[in-house]
Amino acid sequence: MSGSHGPDGIRWLAHAGQRLGLLPTLGGGVAAWQLARPEGGWLDLWRPWDGLTPDMYRLASFAMVPWSNRISGGGFAQAQRHHPMQPNRQGEPYPIHGDGWLQPWEGAAAAPGVFEMHLRSERHGGNPYRYRAVQRFALVEGGLDQSVEVTNTGDEALPFGLGLHPWFPRTPHARVQAPVGGVWLSGADPLPVGHSTELAPDWDLRQGIGAEGSFIDNGFTDWNGEAAVEWPEHGLRVTLSARDGAPGAESPTAFCLVYRPPVGDAFCFEPITHPIDAFHLDGRPGLRVLAPGESMVLHAAWRVQAMPSPA
Repeated sequence: MSGSHGPDGIRWLAHAGQRLGLLPTLGGGVAAWQLARPEGGWLDLWRPWDGLTPDMYRLASFAMVPWSNRISGGGFAQAQRHHPMQPNRQGEPYPIHGDGWLQPWEGAAAAPGVFEMHLRSERHGGNPYRYRAVQRFALVEGGLDQSVEVTNTGDEALPFGLGLHPWFPRTPHARVQAPVGGVWLSGADPLPVGHSTELAPDWDLRQGIGAEGSFIDNGFTDWNGEAAVEWPEHGLRVTLSARDGAPGAESPTAFCLVYRPPVGDAFCFEPITHPIDAFHLDGRPGLRVLAPGESMVLHAAWRVQAMPSPA
């Protein structure tokens, strides 16, 4: 079944007791990641796409390239030159999540359980970025290996960043845990206004937080790239190990983002290479200025495990 087409445009991979539905032409997104149930059928590890809604926020996951999250100020400056940026999602006052998710990709199965997608972007929506991006998905024993790589194909150096935006099914007992050092606090909108190393219990990823609770749409810092999402109802957890940097020289990803809306069927834990609006934060944390021809990559190794039985 590796690489087969669905009637709704989904390219399905099946391997290692899992299946993955991919949508190259819909922003290079993911329609579903599912685990085979012992009794038959499939268990969703990411909230699945309904097969109809074109809104990318209803997909199971998508990549954020060539930056993640929001950019304020109508753009950014680089080398004393201002680069204007336009909002790119209805209802959002700022450009958000890059532009790869807004363009069709080309994709093909590369091996059993392996799929690659490619995009060449040329100043999409009038922004300054020209780049080539590659996404790779590999179903392996026990989980999914995922990566997104970007190469600056323009003629000037620009700041780049990457991220992954998976949506996890929200159940009453679902939890997420990650060792972090602090959080960027925000004002009336999600832009950072200050950093704190004090985490309220309902926000303390170090101890683990529920999928239901107060609203969170914030970036966390000093992360070691390791995380776990648990569903006690299913006796399962998905662990994440994320690394980023120049290809061949990756280190643990230092930033992550939690999106926990007040209502809805899903929540997000996003590995990201830089915090929200890093373009306007002191030192531009996490952004990487890529000269023409230079690349960066974000790797995510997702693993599915049985949770230990309660003592």
